[in-house]
Amino acid sequence: MAFGWRTAGEPEPVRTSPSAPRGRTAVPGAPRRILVLSASMGAGHDAVAGELARRARAKGHEPLVADVLDLLPYGLGSALRGSYQASVRHFPWAYGAVYDTFLRSGPGHRPSGVPLARLAGHRLTELSDRFEADVVVSVFHLAAQLTGHLRHRGALRVPSAVFVLDLAVHRHWIHPGNDQYLCLTEEAAEELRRGAAAPVRVTGPVVPPDFLAQAPGAAHWRRTLARHVPGRPPVLLSAGAWGAASRPSATARLLARAGYLPVVLCGHNDQLRSAVTAVPGALALGWVRDLPGLMGAAHALIDNAAGQTAVQALAAGLPVVGYRPLPGHGEEGVRRMAGLGVSAFAPDEAGLLSALEAVLEAAPERDLRRDRGRALFRGDPLPSVLALAEPAVV
Repeated sequence: MAFGWRTAGEPEPVRTSPSAPRGRTAVPGAPRRILVLSASMGAGHDAVAGELARRARAKGHEPLVADVLDLLPYGLGSALRGSYQASVRHFPWAYGAVYDTFLRSGPGHRPSGVPLARLAGHRLTELSDRFEADVVVSVFHLAAQLTGHLRHRGALRVPSAVFVLDLAVHRHWIHPGNDQYLCLTEEAAEELRRGAAAPVRVTGPVVPPDFLAQAPGAAHWRRTLARHVPGRPPVLLSAGAWGAASRPSATARLLARAGYLPVVLCGHNDQLRSAVTAVPGALALGWVRDLPGLMGAAHALIDNAAGQTAVQALAAGLPVVGYRPLPGHGEEGVRRMAGLGVSAFAPDEAGLLSALEAVLEAAPERDLRRDRGRALFRGDPLPSVLALAEPAVV
C-alpha cells in the first residue's frame, strides 16, 4: 500500500458511534453544530472553511471555524506558518524537498504527520466538547491527521469528515481513524480509496455562489483596466494571498511585450507589488475583494498552484493556464488540472504565449475546457457532513 500512517506503538482504532454531546437531544434532522478545522496557510483553506460555514448557517445549523495552527502549543503553529510562508516566497526548492520527504505519495516509508498533530489533541477535544460539536470537518491535512489520530484512539467522541482540497492527494490527507472523505474529482477519489478504508465521496470544489453567477462588478473592472492600458486583453497572474510566485515580474514583462495587459494579483506582498509596478505596461494589485468581477473582465488566469484561485476561475468560466508552478503540491496540482482537460499547461515562455493565443480564439477546445471546468462543481459537501452528524438510530 502506498500510504502508511500509524506511528510506532499506536493501537488499533477504537470506533465510537455518533452520539449527541452531553445535554443535547439526539433528534434526527435537528440543527447541527459543525466544527470546521482550517489553517491560515495562505487564504485558500480559510476560504473553503468560510464557505462551508456560510452554507451551514443558511440551512439553520451552527458552524464554528477554528485554525488548527492555533491549537498547537508553544507557538508551533506560528512557527510552522512563518517557515512555510518564507519557503514558498523565497526558497521554493526547500518546500519542494519537504514535500518529497514527508508528503509525496508512493511506495516506501515516510515520516508521519501524527507526532506534530497530536500535540493539539487536548485543545481540540476540549474545543469540541465546549462547542458541543456534532461533527468535525477538516479542510487542511494537518487537521486530518489530528482528527484521525483522536478518532483512532477513541478520544474524539463525534465523527470526523475530511474535505480534501488538493487535486493530487498526498499521504498526509489520509489517516485510518477518520470516518469519511470528500474530494474534488473521481481521480482524487481513486487515490483516496487506495489508502483509506472510510467512505469516499466526490462532491467537487466549493466556492461562493458569486463565482458561478454573472458578476455584476465585471463592467466596472473592464472600465478600470481599459483606462490603465487601452486596447490590450487583460490577463491575471495569480501569486496567492502571500504573493508567492516564480519570477512574476519577468512573466509580466513578457506578456506586456506580447501585447497583453498583465494584472498581477500580489495578495498581501507589498514587496512584490512594488516590483511589478516597475514593469512598464503591467498592473499590480494587492488583495482584491471583488475577485468574481475581476475574473469576469479578464481573458485568462495564469496559475502556479491549482489552488483556490484556479478553482474559482474554473467556476467563473475563465480559462486557466498553468505556468511556472510552485514545487510540491503546486506542481502536482497544476499538472493534474491540465490532465483533467480543464486547463492548459505551458512548459516555457513560447508555450505560454501559444496557450494565451488559443484562449483569445473562438476555439472549440477552449469552450470544451470551460464546460469541463464547470462540470467539476457537481455537488455540495455539506449534506454528506450533516448525514455523518445524524445520531445513530436504535
